[in-house]
Amino acid sequence: MSTGAEGTTPLLYVLRDQFEVNGPKFGCGLAQCGACTVLVGNEAVRSCSYPVSAVAGQKVTTLEGLGTVDKPGVVQQAFIEEQAAQCGYCINGMIMQATGFLRSNPHPTRAEIVTAMNANMCRCGTHLRILAAIENAAAKGGA
Repeated sequence: MSTGAEGTTPLLYVLRDQFEVNGPKFGCGLAQCGACTVLVGNEAVRSCSYPVSAVAGQKVTTLEGLGTVDKPGVVQQAFIEEQAAQCGYCINGMIMQATGFLRSNPHPTRAEIVTAMNANMCRCGTHLRILAAIENAAAKGGA
């Protein structure tokens, strides 16, 4: 990824400002809410505090890279089926965190899902639908 950005520039800014990717959102800027989550390799990272220099030579996947409107990815489809979004601001982070988690643990227990998703915040309170969506995706073979 050649960006011309300073190495300490947060990945989020490069994705949104230079590549015009809209999936990752600015939430807190402190890596605490999860709205900015992307995958670096298969690891979910908070792009608001992740320096662009740390992704050199690695694949970065945003929400847009998981599927399309016509053919959503497995986790995206599960979130749609479970109507897991209310305002939708957190959903990018929820889907990206869940995708990274399911890639490392394709058959999780509910307790493992809760632990994996614990640091992602949803102000609307759709947590139970989000859990159901992740269980749905896991039942369909994960991410």
